[in-house]
Amino acid sequence: MFKKILIANRGEIAVRVIRACREMGIATVAVYSDVDRGALHVRKSDEAYPIGPAAAAESYLRMDKILDVAKRSGAEAIHPGYGFLSENAKFAQACADAGVKFIGPTPHSMKMMGSKTSARQQMEKAGVPFVPGTSRGLVSSEEGEEAAERLGYPVMLKAAAGGGGKGMRLVHSRQELHASFAAAQSEAQSSFGDSEVYIEKAIVNPRHIEMQVLADEHGNTVWLGERECSIQRRHQKVLEEAPSPMVDSDMRWRMGEVAVKVAQAASYTNAGTVEFLVDQQKKFYFLEMNTRLQVEHPVTELTTGLDLVHLQIRIAAGEKLPFTQSGVGIRGHAIECRIYAEDPDNNYFPSPGKITVLLQPSGPGIRRDSGMYEGWNVPMDYDPLLAKLIGYGSDRQQAIMRLERALYEYFVAGIKTNISLFQRILGDADFRAAKVDTGYLDRLIAKGNPAVVSSAPEREIEAMESIAAIAAGMFAVLDPAASVGKNGGAGGPGSTPSNWRQNGRSEALR
Repeated sequence: MFKKILIANRGEIAVRVIRACREMGIATVAVYSDVDRGALHVRKSDEAYPIGPAAAAESYLRMDKILDVAKRSGAEAIHPGYGFLSENAKFAQACADAGVKFIGPTPHSMKMMGSKTSARQQMEKAGVPFVPGTSRGLVSSEEGEEAAERLGYPVMLKAAAGGGGKGMRLVHSRQELHASFAAAQSEAQSSFGDSEVYIEKAIVNPRHIEMQVLADEHGNTVWLGERECSIQRRHQKVLEEAPSPMVDSDMRWRMGEVAVKVAQAASYTNAGTVEFLVDQQKKFYFLEMNTRLQVEHPVTELTTGLDLVHLQIRIAAGEKLPFTQSGVGIRGHAIECRIYAEDPDNNYFPSPGKITVLLQPSGPGIRRDSGMYEGWNVPMDYDPLLAKLIGYGSDRQQAIMRLERALYEYFVAGIKTNISLFQRILGDADFRAAKVDTGYLDRLIAKGNPAVVSSAPEREIEAMESIAAIAAGMFAVLDPAASVGKNGGAGGPGSTPSNWRQNGRSEALR
C-alpha cells in the first residue's frame, strides 16, 4: 500500500480524497494556487505546496509543477479527482514515466474512451448499442447535412473531446445546421483544443442514466448500479439519485452487463462510469465513458455500502477486488444536490466572495462533501461547486424528506447559492412522481421563481425562521455593541428589546 499520495485537485473532491487517505493511514500532499492558499483542502492535508497563479493553466493544469511536487514530497501516487487533469492521457503517461502511480485507468484506455468518436468505433466492434450517428468527425457542414438527412431531424452536434455540454448543439432543421456546426467546432476548439465534431440522432425527451463500474488490474470487472442524472442545466448535471426510479432489476442487469462489456472492450481498470441515454420506451444507448471518479459517486457509495475512493486506491496499489458481482447489493435510495456559488435570481451568475456565516445541516441520513468553511473567500477562477448535500433513506420518499429538511437547515451568507433551486425541485410534483428527463429542469425554471416561503409547509417556514434567529444570535455575540442598545434590545440607543431576546433562545428555536 502507498505511504503518501498527492491529490492533484482542489475543493470538495480534494477534501474527500484526503479523508479517505487518512482512514487508510496514508499521508497526503496538497497542491494549491495562490488564491487557494487558505482553502480547506490545504488545511486538511499533511503537506501542501504552492504551484502558481490562480489561473488553472498556470497551476492545476501544469503537469510539470505537479510532478515536481510529487518528487520533492516523496509521493508514490497521484489521485487526480475529477476535472483538471483527471482525464488527460498525457498526464497519466507522464506519471508513469516519472515512476508515480496514476490512480485511474491506463493512458491507453483513457485515450481510447476520451474521444467520443473513438469510443463509438470501439463499441461498434464490441456490439454495444449506441445512438445512431457518425462514428468519425465531420469534415464539413455539408457532410453533416447529408448525415442529418439520413438520420432525420432533430439531430445533435457533439464535440468528440471533453464534456460538460461544451461543443453541443441541438439542430432542428437543415437551415440551422451550418451555423450550429461552426459554433460547435469553435466552442470545442476553445474548450478542449480539439475542433472535431460528430453528429447523432437526437432522442426526444431522453433520460440520462449512468452505470458505475470498477475493474482491478487482474481482469475482474463489476458494475455497482445505476445513477439517474437526467436533471441537468445546459447539459450539466445538477441533481443525481441512485437507483434510478425508472430502472427495474431486469433492466439494471442488462445495463450492467453492457457497461462491463464497454469497460472490457477498453481494457479498463480502476473506477469508471458508462453513460447511457434512455428513450421513452426504456431502450438504452451507449453515450460515452467517463474515465474518472464522478462528482456524484456518493449516491453509489450510500446505496452499495462501498467506499469508491478506498477501492480506487487499493486497485492502483495492485490489489484484487474484494468481491464479485454476486456480492454487490443495492439498498435504499440516495439523492445528491450540487451546491454552487451562483445566483438563481441573476441567471445563475457565479457568486464569488467571503462566506460570512455558514450553518450546515446534519441529522439522520445526511452526508455533506464540502470544500468550504466560514470565513473562506470563494474565488472566481474555478468551477463554482462548493459542496454536495446527499440525502439517504430506506426508499425514495424518505430520501426526499430528509434532503428537503436538510436544505432548510442549510444557510450560507456573504455569497449567493442555488439552495433555493433544490427546494423548488424537491417540492415539485413531477419530480416527486419521478417524471423527469433531460429537459425537466429547463421547464421548471421557465415557470418562474415563486417565493419559496409562500409555498412551503409550516415546518419549513419554521426552519427558515430558526436559521434567521441563529444568524441574528451569532451576529449579536460577535458584535454586542452593534446589536444591544441601552435597554438591552437590538438596534441602538432607545430601542426596545427584540422578540428574540424577550422570548428567549429556546422559543426562537422552537
